[in-house]
Amino acid sequence: MKSFKIYLSAAIFSLGLISCEVRTTTSARAVGGKSIPPGQAKKIYGTKSARPFAPGQNK
Repeated sequence: MKSFKIYLSAAIFSLGLISCEVRTTTSARAVGGKSIPPGQAKKIYGTKSARPFAPGQNK
């Protein structure tokens, strides 16, 4: 009976870990959730213009 309780608690713990959902975003965000400046994003992605990364310039 003791081993059954151990297996049961291990199974419940495993199901609890498996059911967790991890969400990630693919936007140009820095650590801490703050936006990076458009010029810095331009340097990272190697584009010629910072306009696509500026919040007021997106269509």
